[in-house]
Amino acid sequence: MRILGIESSCDETALAVVTKRDGRLMVEQNVLASQVAVHARTGGVVPEVAAREHIAHIFPLLEQIGVERSGAGIDAVAVTCGPGLVPALRVGVELGKSLSWTWGKPLVPVNHLEGHIYSVWLAEKTPVFPALCLLVSGGHTELVLMRNHGVYELLGMTRDDAAGEAFDKVAKLLGLPYPGGPEIARLALEGDPTAIHFPRPMMDSPNLDFSFSGLKTAVKVAWEGRAERAEIAASFQQAVVDTLVGKTLRAVGMTHPKCLILTGGVSANRLLRTTLERALQQADMKISFFAPELSLTGDNAVMIALAGAFRFEAGHMTDPLTLVADANLRLT
Repeated sequence: MRILGIESSCDETALAVVTKRDGRLMVEQNVLASQVAVHARTGGVVPEVAAREHIAHIFPLLEQIGVERSGAGIDAVAVTCGPGLVPALRVGVELGKSLSWTWGKPLVPVNHLEGHIYSVWLAEKTPVFPALCLLVSGGHTELVLMRNHGVYELLGMTRDDAAGEAFDKVAKLLGLPYPGGPEIARLALEGDPTAIHFPRPMMDSPNLDFSFSGLKTAVKVAWEGRAERAEIAASFQQAVVDTLVGKTLRAVGMTHPKCLILTGGVSANRLLRTTLERALQQADMKISFFAPELSLTGDNAVMIALAGAFRFEAGHMTDPLTLVADANLRLT
């Protein structure tokens, strides 16, 4: 089985081919054109600019992965159809529809968030169900219980800013370059994470929801009070990690999963990875821990092809004439 994956939900244009041999999924091709330098000029992603960049890069990338013009050897086309920025999504969706129709191949619509979850299915050892997923990205912070392939239950989500969004906004406030998450993490190495006691939002609430807007406000107050920039970065990062880990451990205790999956763009944060894994060990929670390779934490087409492979095998295809991009597509 060979699946072509297409991803264009935000500011990364990506294509990949994933194959399944002897029951194991493997990456055959993986290409990506980043728009970070373009959007750094404005300090954030402008949807129309992102769409133009996707159009400029997507066909050269298609040539680069070396797929036959007839589509020979490809069993299905998997494409991100949401959530994301509609102008950006449409570029990938229309390419996927065109290839599916022209080649006569099945079209598999993939939820971008589901793609992030499936980014851990490349390892020799793969997750078992039920699996608890902490999905942390620029636009989403969610706790999801995955009962089986394609079967999800939303346990908690952010009520305002996502964790990744908070990282970017705090970085901008501190005068750091875009994207802000990696810059905050680098600067935090120079600071003391206990220097400033920022709030851990909603830690005492009985639910599993998150909120980061108040934490962002607390950072603004500290910055205007002339606190040291590295101390702010380190203390802010620690507050976000403590909040994410605390809520996740509570969810583990409530749902008793067989494994925990950390995924999404913010899963690249080393402090979050190490703190969460250590917390599981210290709490003697005997569950497996999974996180994607660092190269697959951001938006990429490998994860879309992986999710598409499972959906294709389950018979989840759609009509290439009717698929539309959905900016608010829900996972559950």
